[in-house]
Amino acid sequence: MLPPGSTIGILGGGQLGRMLSVAAAQLGYRTHIYAPDSKSVAADVAAHHTQAAWDDEPRLAAFAAASDVVTFEFENVPVDTVRFLSGHVAVRPGVAALEVAQDRLAEKNFVVSVGGRPAPFAPAPDRTALDTAIEMVGTPAILKTVRMGYDGKGQAQLAAPADADAAWDAIGRHPAVLEGFVDFAHEFSVLLVRGIDGEVRYWDSPVNVHGAGILASSSLPAPAAVAGQQDAARALMAEIAEALDYIGVLTGEFFVGAEGPIFNEMAPRVHNSGHWTIEGAVTSQFENHIRAVAGLPLGDTATTALPVVMRNLIGADIAAVPSLLADGRAHVHHYGKAEVRDGRKLGHVTWAGAEPEA
Repeated sequence: MLPPGSTIGILGGGQLGRMLSVAAAQLGYRTHIYAPDSKSVAADVAAHHTQAAWDDEPRLAAFAAASDVVTFEFENVPVDTVRFLSGHVAVRPGVAALEVAQDRLAEKNFVVSVGGRPAPFAPAPDRTALDTAIEMVGTPAILKTVRMGYDGKGQAQLAAPADADAAWDAIGRHPAVLEGFVDFAHEFSVLLVRGIDGEVRYWDSPVNVHGAGILASSSLPAPAAVAGQQDAARALMAEIAEALDYIGVLTGEFFVGAEGPIFNEMAPRVHNSGHWTIEGAVTSQFENHIRAVAGLPLGDTATTALPVVMRNLIGADIAAVPSLLADGRAHVHHYGKAEVRDGRKLGHVTWAGAEPEA
């Protein structure tokens, strides 16, 4: 159990690191941000900031020496970076979760191995293999790069086999996985936290709405169809957490299918669809992640008031902040990013126990 005044190292300098740092400070901890970027919205609220490359071993060693435990705020930190740090300081969650989450094909095979059911899929490591994948999965389908890509990036849709060339070019001709389309009623998340002692707690599952591949909103209460599949999805995520010896917040995204939940993807970190927990739950995902990696007792995950609506402020949406602040029921979070551009998450707003005015 880390005593107050200890330092928690965070790999990555974005808004998730920013909110983790705020939660850590409330529990008496300092944070140290390590990221290659010169500008870091997480570093703005942290005690220390190291700007260095992911493969700069002397700087990584110094970062480890200055940290009592290390965690990460996004899943694209190089595995070799985490493996190196693990030789110097405890890293929670560990490298196993990153190895699975960074490779979409490995992730799907892993989920199948623990009893999960993803959408139909087939590997497409090259253009010739894509034709074979189309024969196996059919169309319509979506082609996704095996590595990297988020918020709709690294993806292309195929309405018919004739779209194969265009889709392959659209993803930069990188190794990929082809996923078949599935009929689904809703998209939802399972957010859990697992402590050092193996205890697992869950937040209520929100229903998620996306636009252009980017999460637009998460809300509670979820429709009855989501509630009916929540337990099965939770059980799968618990199996995943156990198999990975996971510590911290773990998120799984699911579709409501006709025969049960369909696994979409996992994120070994705090997640955008859990931002509502800051105001809408007894203990937020950020505080519980800090509690878990610090070895503290986990906090209550109960929802405090319904309804709850979280909306992302994307691109030009950030201009609405003054009017949102005029709504006494709205909780506004501005991430402090200077550049406004299409598709960039610049903040979010949550209503807990109240509906948005519009």
